[in-house]
Amino acid sequence: MQHAPLIIDVAGTRLNKTERQRLAHPLVGGVILFGRNWESRAQLAKLCRQIKKVRPDLLICVDHEGGRVQRFRSDGFTHLPPMRALGQMWLGEVAQPPGAAALSACRAATACGYVLAAELRACGVDLSFTPVLDLDHGGSAVIGDRALGADARVVSVLAQALMHGLLQAGMRNCGKHFPGHGYVAADSHHEIPVDERSLEAILVADAAPYGWLQASLDAVMPAHVVYSQVDARPAGFSARWIEGILRQQLGFGGAVFSDDLSMAGARRLDGREIGSTEAALAALQAGCDLVLLCNQSVVDDGAPIDELIDGLSRAQIEGRWQPSALSEQRRLELLPAAPAPLWDELMVSPRYMQALSLLP
Repeated sequence: MQHAPLIIDVAGTRLNKTERQRLAHPLVGGVILFGRNWESRAQLAKLCRQIKKVRPDLLICVDHEGGRVQRFRSDGFTHLPPMRALGQMWLGEVAQPPGAAALSACRAATACGYVLAAELRACGVDLSFTPVLDLDHGGSAVIGDRALGADARVVSVLAQALMHGLLQAGMRNCGKHFPGHGYVAADSHHEIPVDERSLEAILVADAAPYGWLQASLDAVMPAHVVYSQVDARPAGFSARWIEGILRQQLGFGGAVFSDDLSMAGARRLDGREIGSTEAALAALQAGCDLVLLCNQSVVDDGAPIDELIDGLSRAQIEGRWQPSALSEQRRLELLPAAPAPLWDELMVSPRYMQALSLLP
């Protein structure tokens, strides 16, 4: 049974022979790009063509939210605002008729989504891990202005508008970080945050957008956060969170990505240190369809990626992991269904120019 759950990275601005071999492996389902993979639009487009030449079904992904999380910023790419700017538009700074500020913010959110997706797709990128659905509780530096706001209702409406803009450009979406990373101060890149609130408190606040948006979300990324009143494992390794709450209780039926397995929040499980293969198996067994391992192509010529591919292959042979046809279907559904726009044509299209004029 085919299932390609691994999303890996590449080292530079073009593929080398070893990377082509990795990407051709049947367990590899996609690539995540970073700033080091960027020189220019022409180079990025060529890199994406090289990836698709290895396998047309490979999903090319990037974290490209706007604000401080935007991988490509020059050679024509629009500097998108942090998502907090949309929430501030909703609140309004001057007296306006009732509802006018909220409607303007929604219109700007759709414009942000369209510009973001259209520019990426014109260079060959398939998916951005956006929108951020975390609430801004004021104490998380890693989330901060990446959040649309503090009110789950406002966040949900603005995220819906942003996802509409993505869809207009032919791009799917990925809400993150389920059930919410905004309450804890610790950064899961460097430590394991613990949220001690009750399940009820989380569901009525941080997790609420996932229930309200379940019919519109194409993918979800759980947080490397321990919600100690619910499960001792981080959400990305918790069957209770992924299968029990996200899928059964909230009704989500799309793809679930693990967050980066190289993060500190993913390297300790059940009180002990684990490697990337064990982390990947734990995430897949908990209900993730796809797992990310980031920034490892630049470590020992990519040895950690090869170890993960070999480790998951052995686990499959030994019966410790079973491929999922449903997970593979969810991965393939994230690929764009329509041809990407040409950059030069995009730059003069009325929809694009209008969207630019609406950005905050």
